[in-house]
Amino acid sequence: MNPEPVAASPDSGKHPLHRPPERSQIRRWRKYLAEERAEARIYRLLAARSSGREAEILQQVAEAEQRHAEHWVRLLGPHASTGARPSLYSRLLILLAAHFGSVFVLALLQRAESRSPYDEDQDASDAMAADEAVHEEIVRALATEGRHKLSGNFRAAVFGANDGLVSNLALVMGVGATGTSPAMVLFAGVAGLFAGALSMGAGEFVSVRSQRELLDASQPTQVTLHVAPNLDLDTNELVLIYRARGMSEEAAEHRAAERLGFFDCDCDPSRSFQDPAEDEPEQREHVALGTDLGAAGSSFCFFASGAVIPILPYLVGLTGFPAMVLALVLVGLALLVTGGLVGLLSGASPWKRGLRQLAIGYGAALATYGLGLVFNTTVA
Repeated sequence: MNPEPVAASPDSGKHPLHRPPERSQIRRWRKYLAEERAEARIYRLLAARSSGREAEILQQVAEAEQRHAEHWVRLLGPHASTGARPSLYSRLLILLAAHFGSVFVLALLQRAESRSPYDEDQDASDAMAADEAVHEEIVRALATEGRHKLSGNFRAAVFGANDGLVSNLALVMGVGATGTSPAMVLFAGVAGLFAGALSMGAGEFVSVRSQRELLDASQPTQVTLHVAPNLDLDTNELVLIYRARGMSEEAAEHRAAERLGFFDCDCDPSRSFQDPAEDEPEQREHVALGTDLGAAGSSFCFFASGAVIPILPYLVGLTGFPAMVLALVLVGLALLVTGGLVGLLSGASPWKRGLRQLAIGYGAALATYGLGLVFNTTVA
C-alpha cells in the first residue's frame, strides 16, 4: 500500500494525480471507501446465507468490491485512517442481509449497483466503472432466480391484500358519503370484508380444484400394464398408445415390445424409458400447484388482511369525516408498502410503484365517494 496520495499509479484512475488531493476529494474518496467496504460486507453476508454456485458468485463479487476499496485507500494514503460512515441505505442493507438474505436484498443491491458514480468520476478507473456495471447484471441474474421462486406466493399475497385495501376503502368511502349512520358504514365495511374474502377464497378453490381435475383427466392411466398380455400381437394397438403420447414410431414399437416381453428386440436400448406417462403417480403429483383448500384459505386471509384496514377507524369509535380521513391515511400507507414491495421484486423503483398503487387506490375511493354524494341521504 502506498501511503502517498500523490504517487498513485497511472491506472488507478482515469487521470493520475499530480498534486495533493483537495479537501472535497478526500471527503468524496472517504465516502466511496465506506460504501465499497459496506457493499463487500453485504455480499459476504449474503454468501454466508447462500450455498453452492450462488454463494461462490457472491463471494467473488465481495472480493471485487474489496479491490475497489483498496483503490480508494491507495489514493487517500494517510487520510484513509479516519474513514466516513456508510450511508443509511447501506447500513440498512447490511442489517437486512445479516438477518434475512432474501431476494429483496438482492433487488435493493441491484438498484444500488445501477447508480454507481464511477462513470462520471475521474478518480475512479475505467475497470472499476466496468465492474460496477457487471455487478448490476450479476445481481440481476441472482435476483431473477429468487423472483421466480417467490413470484407465485408473493403475487397472491400482495395482490390479494391490495384488492382488499382498494375495494373496501371504496365501499366505506361510498357508503360514508351518503350520510348514513356510522354503524351502517361499519356494517358495510365488515360485510364487504367477508363478502370479498369469501369470494376470493371460493374463486381460488374453484380455480385450483378445476386445474387439478383438468390435470387428472389429462394423465395417462396404467392400462398398458394390465392388458398387454392379452393384446393381439398381429394388430398391436399398444404401439398406437405410445405414438399418441408423442413417441416416434420406432420408439413406440420398441416400448411396446418391452411391454409384451420381447426383450430380445433389435432396438436402441436408450429408448427404454422415454414414456413419461408411466412414471409413478406420486412423481406426477407436483404438477398441480398446492391444494384447493390451502389456496382458498390463503386468498381469504390475504384479502381480509387488506380489507380490515379501512374499517379500523370505525372499530375504535371514530365517525364521520375524521374516520374517512384516517382510513385514507392508513390505506395510503399500506398501498405504498405493497406497491413498494412489488417494485423491489421487479427491480423497479419502489417509490414509483408505491405511488402508482396509491393513485389507483385513491382514484377508486374518490370515484365511489362522489357516487355516494349523489345519493346523500341527508339531503331533503
